[in-house]
Amino acid sequence: MVQENSLDKIIIICGPTASGKTALAVECAKLLNSEVISADSMYIYKGLDIGTAKPTDEEKDGIVHHLIDVANPSEHSFTVSDYKRIAEPILLDMLSRGKTPIVCGGTGFYINSLIYDLSYGKGGENLVAREKYKALASQFGNEHVYKILADKDPDSAERLHYNDIKRVIRALEIYENGFKKSELNDQMTPKHDYNAYFIDWDREVLYKRINERVDFMVDNGLIDEVKSLLNSGIKADQQCMQGIGYKETIEYLNGNLTIDELKELIKLNTRHYAKRQLTFFRRMPNLTPLPPDTIHNLAKRIIRDYDRR
Repeated sequence: MVQENSLDKIIIICGPTASGKTALAVECAKLLNSEVISADSMYIYKGLDIGTAKPTDEEKDGIVHHLIDVANPSEHSFTVSDYKRIAEPILLDMLSRGKTPIVCGGTGFYINSLIYDLSYGKGGENLVAREKYKALASQFGNEHVYKILADKDPDSAERLHYNDIKRVIRALEIYENGFKKSELNDQMTPKHDYNAYFIDWDREVLYKRINERVDFMVDNGLIDEVKSLLNSGIKADQQCMQGIGYKETIEYLNGNLTIDELKELIKLNTRHYAKRQLTFFRRMPNLTPLPPDTIHNLAKRIIRDYDRR
């Protein structure tokens, strides 16, 4: 049940990568004269544009987008609690101005931090533990650190992939503070009245969209973007460079992959990530799958739902 003192309406456009979230969110914002709050863990970084498929000015189509380019890639870490600290005041300000926030993105923990009364961040930072597990990952590989998490907090490990090393390490960091991350996030109490939507593509169609996007990224500057970031002083082991597309390109630049192998590895890892996103979002209450249609028709359907509430 939504808390009685918070009945403001929010629209969430979520789902896997390459599913058309940005275009749909922009169309909804245009119809409602509103703004978009990004919920993407890679859009936050300045200078990471091509590999993140960050929306261009043309794709934004005049709509204000928040939580894009808010972090320097040199930052040591950017957590869910950091996101909430920046995004929540923006969301509340929009509501106070009579605007319907359009929250759009594929990072489920970011979205949950805005709409539920969760305990994100209450585990606190433990930089000693963080550095210890980063060193273990560097020495023995991501799977080694993942197995440690699976032993200490199997429920959290089940929700993560071993290559999602920053969240694996964050879960271990929380564990060493005396908590289990899986137990911190067990109260899904809505803070706002919201409806969530995603475009429910056939799996093979979604994979085709992903493959085409990866080809476009690599053919249109991803390698040069990664070179530029590294030349600017960004280290290969920093958080921003662990994103899909970036870590694989570093392997290519180190001579470990051919260009075709680079493309195929990014495609494979992106498809795996999309599967995890689908699993996460399908569990979300108030989620409506939308059959593929034109963006305008989908947005009109969402607005009709909004008006009926």
